[in-house]
Amino acid sequence: MILVTGGTGLVGSHLLYKLLQTNTSVRAIYRRAHKLELVKKVFSYYTADAEALYQKIEWIEADITDVPSLVVAFKNVDHVYHCAAFVSFEPDKYHQLRKINIEGTANVVNLCVSHRIKKLAYVSSIATIGHHQNPQELIVEDTNWNQEDDNSVYAITKYGAEIEVWRGTQEGVDAVIINPGIIIGPGFWNSGGSSSLIKKIYKGMPYYTHGVTGYVDVTDVVDALVLLMQSAIKNERFIVVSENLSFKKFQELTTSALGIKPASKEATPFILAIGWRLDWVSQMLTGKRRRLSKQMTKSAKSITKFDASKLINTLDFEFKPMATSIQETCQLFLEDLKKDS
Repeated sequence: MILVTGGTGLVGSHLLYKLLQTNTSVRAIYRRAHKLELVKKVFSYYTADAEALYQKIEWIEADITDVPSLVVAFKNVDHVYHCAAFVSFEPDKYHQLRKINIEGTANVVNLCVSHRIKKLAYVSSIATIGHHQNPQELIVEDTNWNQEDDNSVYAITKYGAEIEVWRGTQEGVDAVIINPGIIIGPGFWNSGGSSSLIKKIYKGMPYYTHGVTGYVDVTDVVDALVLLMQSAIKNERFIVVSENLSFKKFQELTTSALGIKPASKEATPFILAIGWRLDWVSQMLTGKRRRLSKQMTKSAKSITKFDASKLINTLDFEFKPMATSIQETCQLFLEDLKKDS
C-alpha cells in the first residue's frame, strides 16, 4: 500500500493520477473535504474516466500535525510520498509554517520509522539549496545553504523539514528528497501557490523583473518522484528543474500563450524596496495578508541558476521544455475560464 500526503495539492493530485495508472493500491490523506473536488478536476484534464479513477483511491481524513489520525493512515503502508506542505512567504506565518512543514514532517518520519516503511520520498524545494556569490555559477545539490542568510520563512521551514527526513535515514528509513523549482501545472488557479501565477498574469501584472530561477512542469516532478521511489537509490537529494528563466521571460511566454500583452515596466530595485515597505505598512494598518515581503523582493531580483544534471544522468531523465509546459497549462486555464463564464 502506498500513502500520499498532500493528495489534494498540485503535486499530490498529479502523483495520484500517475500511481493509479499502474493499478497500485493507493491511500491519500486530506484535511478539507471540499478540496477533493480539485483532485477530480485534475484527473479530468487527462482522462474521460476521472470519477472512476478517483474512486480507486482510499481517502483518509487526517492531518500531518495530528498524530492519532496519521496512525490510522499508516496502517499496512510500505511506501510513503510526502507532498503535504504549507507554502507562504509571509513573515507572520512563521509559526504556522514551522508547525506544518517541520513538526508535520517529523510526525511523518516518526511513523515511517515505527512502521518500518520501506521507502520515503519527500517533496522539498530549491529554496533549501544554497546560492553562490557568482550568480552565473550553477547551483547543485551539495551547494551549502547559509543559515545566516536572510532566508524566507518558507525556506527556513522546508530546510528544517529536510533535516527531519535525514534524521529518519539515520533511524533506518530509506529516503529520497527532490528539490523542484517553481512548479507549473493546471487546476489550482486560486491556490496562492505557483499555479496561481497563471491567473495573476492573466488578470494583469504591469511589472517584470530580471530575476532568474528554476522552473519545472508538474508532470516532470511526479515522474522524478516515482522513478526515484522505484529505484534502488536511497538517502540522496535531486534538483528537479527543467530550465532557468528570468521572470520577464516567464511572463512573456505566459502572456503569449494567454493572448494578452506582456508587462511593459521593470520593477527596479528601488521600486521593489518601496513596495515591500508599503506592503508592510498596509498589513500593520489593515491586517490584510502580505503580498510582498523583503525576502520576496530579494528573490525577484536575484539570479539563481540550478543544475539538474544529477537527475538527468542518474535516471536518463528528459524534461519537458518550459515553453511547452506553459502553453499547455495556459490552454487548460483558458478552457476552465470559458467553462466558468
